[in-house]
Amino acid sequence: MNRSLFNLLLRWLILALGVMLAASIVPGIKYADGGTLLWVVLLLSFFNAVLRPVLLLFTLPFIILSLGFGVLVVNALLFYFVGKIVDGFTVASFWSALGGSIIVSVTNLVMNSVLGSPRRRTVAPPPPKRDDVIDI
Repeated sequence: MNRSLFNLLLRWLILALGVMLAASIVPGIKYADGGTLLWVVLLLSFFNAVLRPVLLLFTLPFIILSLGFGVLVVNALLFYFVGKIVDGFTVASFWSALGGSIIVSVTNLVMNSVLGSPRRRTVAPPPPKRDDVIDI
């Protein structure tokens, strides 16, 4: 299996684990079945890849003034919107969405620290060979 495809599937699995934990811990978050969970994971991944950077850019002054709390608000709004879009996935309120997004973020943080960062590590090229000949 291609390494990047494996990393993507692993990320989706970690996100699904986070959403399942959020649904079991936070009151007001529920999902109907595995198919619903799959749609939630796909939509959250899409929102995190496409909408989140745009929202973070537009809310940058608020994020700076609130000392980073704005990032939590953006994550909670995305979680709440997914609850409104996907049938069978219920997010009762903004506060439930905030709790769920925190649990999903902590799950991702813990799993990334255990499994290692998905980012490719660049290997430095070998140092150039030094010749003793001086060209003039």
